[in-house]
Amino acid sequence: MQKGRKRKINPNIPPHIDQSALPRGVYYDARGSGVWYTLYLDEGGKQRRKNLAGRKTTLSELHRLMEERSGVDRDSLAFLAEQYHQSQKFKSLERKTQDSYCYARDVLLSMPTKLGKPLGDLAVRKFTPSLVQRVIDRIAEEGKPSKAAHALRYLRLLMQWGRNRGYVETNPAQGIEAPKERKQRRLPEPAVMAELIHLAQQQGKLTRGQKGACAPYLWYVMEISYLCRLRGIETVTLTDANETTAGVLTNRRKGSRDNIVRWSPRLRAAWEAAKQVRAAIWAKKKMPVPTLPEQRRLIVAAHGGALQKSSLDTAWQRLVTQAIENGVMTVEQRFGLHDFKRRGITDTEGTRADKQEASGHRSQGMLDVYDLSIPVVDPAGDG
Repeated sequence: MQKGRKRKINPNIPPHIDQSALPRGVYYDARGSGVWYTLYLDEGGKQRRKNLAGRKTTLSELHRLMEERSGVDRDSLAFLAEQYHQSQKFKSLERKTQDSYCYARDVLLSMPTKLGKPLGDLAVRKFTPSLVQRVIDRIAEEGKPSKAAHALRYLRLLMQWGRNRGYVETNPAQGIEAPKERKQRRLPEPAVMAELIHLAQQQGKLTRGQKGACAPYLWYVMEISYLCRLRGIETVTLTDANETTAGVLTNRRKGSRDNIVRWSPRLRAAWEAAKQVRAAIWAKKKMPVPTLPEQRRLIVAAHGGALQKSSLDTAWQRLVTQAIENGVMTVEQRFGLHDFKRRGITDTEGTRADKQEASGHRSQGMLDVYDLSIPVVDPAGDG
């Protein structure tokens, strides 16, 4: 509910009411026992008065009454989503996460129902596990299992947030069967990958603002990610402390084991290029050099500070778009930055045990997600 312009303090208003938080269009008449009222225009354009509640009513009740007059249904899924998206909990999330949740919200709220109104208009307290399961199954049956799984994760989170704050008594999205999502296991073609790295290296030399210019760090982020079999976030968080005489000490996440990737001319070239770009940026910005190695990020942004994953993702998407426009790759050959790790693990020579040790994966199942190589075996018998 919107509030009007700042009100003057009215000494006649009951002291339990926070006057600064009153909804717009609500007034207090202190005559008699006291009454809250609002004004409206009738069909003839004449101003009329409508009494709302007595002196002892609460501020929340006044908001509820005005919302009802404005057509706001406080029991609906749409209202619960609005409260969550206005909360500090939601506002503290990363921008990318917020956008993801907004997408899932719009999918759910606009979904048509047999009642002739969208799902967002239904009373949230009447949601049941069976209703939620039907909704998720319906989205999945449209050929969009990933979309259905995303909607389920959002609805589960939204309902739990509402349950913890008294909007609902239970979380009907708990225990719902999630659809099986399609696994995207893209493996970049070596030639395309090499051309893309070359394009990034060339375009990274252009001055910022020039047509076709890209972030100077992209090419060596790709190189290090591939050669060390790292995720993008693992690459951009490397520091000088990860540089050893033997090689690069990894900083793997998600339970994977760290290892040291031996230096090769190609890896050393990418590492030194990152340090040279960093030194140039720090000198230009006149930034102090941190004393501790673990505080010196290998890869920095144009402002000299730590490169954020969201900035890396944006720069990557721009490069891929440019590569497609320039004929370096086709739309079908498009892949993600994370796929450099998959290509690196697949290209690792040796047995499955060798690949697992190089990737840091703790189980064969984890390795299966990344190793897309096809084993070459001897024929059976005397062959």
